[in-house]
This record gives sequence, structure tokens and C-alpha cells, in this order.
Amino acid sequence: MTEEKTTADAATAKAPKLWNVPNVLTMARIVLSIILFAIMPFKMYVTALALFIVAAITDFVDGWWARKFNQKTQFGRIMDPFADKMLVCGTLIYLVTIPFLHDLFPCSGCACPLACIPIGLATWMVVAIIMRELFVTMLRSMVEASGGDFSAKWIGKWKTTIQCVDIPLAFVLLILEARGVASPVWLRLAFVVGLYAVTYLTLYSGWIYIRAAIQMQKHD
Repeated sequence: MTEEKTTADAATAKAPKLWNVPNVLTMARIVLSIILFAIMPFKMYVTALALFIVAAITDFVDGWWARKFNQKTQFGRIMDPFADKMLVCGTLIYLVTIPFLHDLFPCSGCACPLACIPIGLATWMVVAIIMRELFVTMLRSMVEASGGDFSAKWIGKWKTTIQCVDIPLAFVLLILEARGVASPVWLRLAFVVGLYAVTYLTLYSGWIYIRAAIQMQKHD
């Protein structure tokens, strides 16, 4: 009996605590996201930019800390991707409601019909990103419920990285526009290129996850 108790105590001592640093950072990211969404309608873009950057940094730090100090928990495994999706998808939903970001290269009177196609943050991009996130989350739940490993792929990490760079560019464009300052062409171009890169990686990484899930099911 004593030996069993000692073994149980040792296992408990080695198990990461629920409220460790990574999980606290994850919850902090959720709180920061809520504050960010609350101030967006008031056009407080400087504060929103700062909040998004801090929240994105917590995403990097909590993952690094959990791996470095072996503080991975089931709670963190569930809440960390939820917090990431809440931050990115929620921010994109708010940004796509802002008309200024819809067409960053307005038509200058050119007769070519293609020149009048809006180039900027489009609704279909945000819908594609959100649908991908929801679908991959469903696949992950199904695969891991059957005992499979559905860890993040490198392309998914690249997608998240570009998102965390591109969204701050949107805030910078909005800050300049609110101050009546013309945004430089290179900044608008960088934002648009980032949008299409994120959309492509979103769809492509979604296909990779689907293919991986199919392969796992074939081996079962």
C-alpha cells in the first residue's frame, strides 16, 4: 500500500500543474482578444495593434515554455489552438467590416474591366480561413479521439506566422488612414501579398490535413 502511494505521489509530482505558465499565457491571450474585439468598433487602432502583437507573442512563448520545461497539459492542448483561432479569426472578422481595407488600389479611370476589381481584404478570404479552421479542428478531434496523432504541420505554422505579420500591417494601414496620411504603395502591396499567401496556405494546409486524416483511417 505504501509503495503504491509513493508511486502515485511521484506521478502526481511529475505531472504538470493546470495553472502553469503556458496555460496562464493561453488564458491571457483569450482575455487580450476579448479586449481587442471590444475596442475595434471605436477605431482605437493603435491600442488594437499593441494588443494583437502582445497576444501573438504569448502564442510563441507559451508553446516554447511548454516544450522547454515539459509543461504540456491536456487543457493546454485544447485551449491553445482555440485561443489562436479566436485571436486570428475574430480579428479578421472585425477587419473585413472596414470598407477601407476592401480596395487598397482603387481604379484610376482605366478602361480595362480588370482594373476595377477590388484588391484588398475580401469576405471570401475570411470565410475560407474560418471554414478551414473549423474543419481541421473537427478532423483533429476525430483523429485524436481514436488515438491518432494530429499534431500541427509545418505549413500550418507558416500560415499562422504570416497571419501574425499581415494583420498588424492592416492596423498600420488603418492608423495612417485615420490620421489622413497616405499609406505607401509598398505597405499596401505587402499587406495584399500577405493576404493571398495566407489564403493559399490556408487552403493548401487544409488539404494536407484532410489527406493525413484519410491516410490514418486507412491504416486503422
